[in-house]
Amino acid sequence: MIILINPNSSASMTKAMVDTASAAVPSARIEGWTSHDGPPAIQGASDGLLATPPLLKLVGKASDLGAKAIIIGCFDDTALGAARAMAHCPVIGIGQAAYHLAAMCGARFSVVTTLDVSVPILETNISAYGLAQNLAKVRASDVPVLALEDGDATAQDRVLREIQTAVKEDHIDSVVLGCGGMVTLRAAAAATTGIKVIDGVQAAAVNAALLAHS
Repeated sequence: MIILINPNSSASMTKAMVDTASAAVPSARIEGWTSHDGPPAIQGASDGLLATPPLLKLVGKASDLGAKAIIIGCFDDTALGAARAMAHCPVIGIGQAAYHLAAMCGARFSVVTTLDVSVPILETNISAYGLAQNLAKVRASDVPVLALEDGDATAQDRVLREIQTAVKEDHIDSVVLGCGGMVTLRAAAAATTGIKVIDGVQAAAVNAALLAHS
């Protein structure tokens, strides 16, 4: 069993990520857990700190229940190091999974995320993963996470426009969707860009399935 833990309290976002992960790896049993004691959305370092204690409690529970792999369903890779240190199975962050896949798609990638407050966190993570040389730019679309959850068409269009701008200006080989709430936008983005559009939930699910059987 692979357990995807959403560190925020949005059950609908959890479902969207699990649906995406299950479609990516139909043979895997993927269960979604929502951190109901977490913040409504994780937007910046303060939200990440609030999300960490209930998230790690769920990581411990999943590990104790015998999960074969755990996915942290937040693009900030919230508490990923601490989760790995306590779990008895592989723990995968959707951000890290996406960045490594992007690096395999070509020399340069950009990330399109939600708000400006998330940009430093993502840049720091990418550098920590040894991929700073592959990063063209982390772009904020000025769209709150919960607007994506609500299916706001204006918010979705804004994200898609920022993706198109990245393709035109950044000289990239791929673009990464920098929020778990963007899982429903991958197909539309791929259809309008002509380059690889990477969703971290798909990338994490495929890696989790491989690691669960290694």
